[in-house]
Amino acid sequence: MNEPMNEELQQAICDLPKAELHLHFEGAAPPAFIRGMAQEKNIDIAKIFNEDGSYAYQGFEHFLSVYEAATSVLKTPEDFARLTRAVLEETATQNVIYAETFLSPDFCGGGDVAAWREYLQAIEEEAARCESEMGITLKGVITCIRHFGPEKAKAVALCAAETQGDFIRGFGMAGAEDMGKQSDFAYSFDMAREAELHLTSHACEWRGPSEARDAIMDLGVERIGHGVRAIQDSSVVDLMLERDITLEVCPGSNVFLGVYPHLKNHPIQAFRDAGVKVTVSTDDPPFFHTTMNKEFQDLVQVFGWGIEDLNEMTRNALNAAFCDETTRDTLMKRLPE
Repeated sequence: MNEPMNEELQQAICDLPKAELHLHFEGAAPPAFIRGMAQEKNIDIAKIFNEDGSYAYQGFEHFLSVYEAATSVLKTPEDFARLTRAVLEETATQNVIYAETFLSPDFCGGGDVAAWREYLQAIEEEAARCESEMGITLKGVITCIRHFGPEKAKAVALCAAETQGDFIRGFGMAGAEDMGKQSDFAYSFDMAREAELHLTSHACEWRGPSEARDAIMDLGVERIGHGVRAIQDSSVVDLMLERDITLEVCPGSNVFLGVYPHLKNHPIQAFRDAGVKVTVSTDDPPFFHTTMNKEFQDLVQVFGWGIEDLNEMTRNALNAAFCDETTRDTLMKRLPE
């Protein structure tokens, strides 16, 4: 058993500026915020909470249903503006200076471009206020939901293409990985690419290495969400190196959901040893009882990483971020030399 981390090192980790690239917007909603919204709207979702107020679920499929139940209380642009502040207040406590969050128009207007614009305006304006107050920069990556199917994905891609700009920087895919193939969504990714959006996709969290290969070859992604099972096939690892793919790794999420039994079994260090660029994110932090500070502290405890290893994760994240170069340069200057 690892010895407890001394307070000085814990504080040093908390003080590090951090960046995360894999943060689901609704999945980052504090449970107390969602409970409060439900009470305001007289919506009974008590069954999705444990007695201690945390989210209650068992397994990945149940997690998706609880996630969607929590999201159901968010109905208006104002609700999403309030969610923006709640999420950024939590994220800023971890000294995160930059975050990219997955946004789905499926949950914000049902995939209609006109409705989506109203939600986006509310989110973007609140994010700007939070940046001014807290020093945290937020950018959006619009995601289609895999288990909603390819046709709905096309409407989401249109929303992305029509609203790309300083805030909406990318397009991606999330949801149940066991539904269909990456290539089923090629039309939507082509649409996003033509709109000059950056591309990412969840892959290789539950299925094997071929998922990552398909995301790279069929969708043309620049980053992969999770991607952890790709370590099982050296040819896929070589493809990642050849295409300079960065992985959005969420170690705590992977362990909590049972992708790996323990952090010591996680391949994040193996990817680093192979030369693959990895980053660290929290995925859906309140669902998985994690924070960026905890992720970093656990990596130090289990793999013996030092402060420079953690700083490398942040530099990797900023280098792979979908933001503009001016934003990237400004953020890089906030990192320790």
